Amino acid sequence: QVQLVESGGGLVQAGGSLRLSCAASGRTFSAYTMGWFRQAPGKEREFVAAISWSAGNTDYTDSVKGRFTISVNNAKNTVYLQMNSLKPEDTAVYYCAASLRRSTRISFEYAYWGQGTQVTVSS
Repeated sequence: QVQLVESGGGLVQAGGSLRLSCAASGRTFSAYTMGWFRQAPGKEREFVAAISWSAGNTDYTDSVKGRFTISVNNAKNTVYLQMNSLKPEDTAVYYCAASLRRSTRISFEYAYWGQGTQVTVSS
C-alpha cells in the first residue's frame, strides 16, 4: 500500500501562487508515476499533471501548461505541484495519486489516492 497526504492548499487571489505537497509513505517503491488531479464542485475529476519518480518525465494538461510545475524529491518521497498565475477556474480539490504504471493521464491507472486539499482562487 501507498499512503498519500496532500497539503498546501488554501485561498489565493487570481494571479497568485501556491505550492502543493504530497507526502508518500508505505510501499512507495511500488509507484512509478505520481500525478495530480483536481475536482471542482459538480465536475468530473480531471488530470492536471504527472511525473515519473525516477526519470522525471512530466506531463501537463493544456490548461495548466506553463503555469504549473510538477516535481519530486525522491529522498523525501514527496511530490510537489507549484501553481503560478492561478485563475478562478483552478479552484478545486486537488488530489495526489500514485500509479504502478507509466501511464499519466488515465485516472483508473492510479491505484492510490490522497484525501485532497482545497485550492480556492478568488477573482
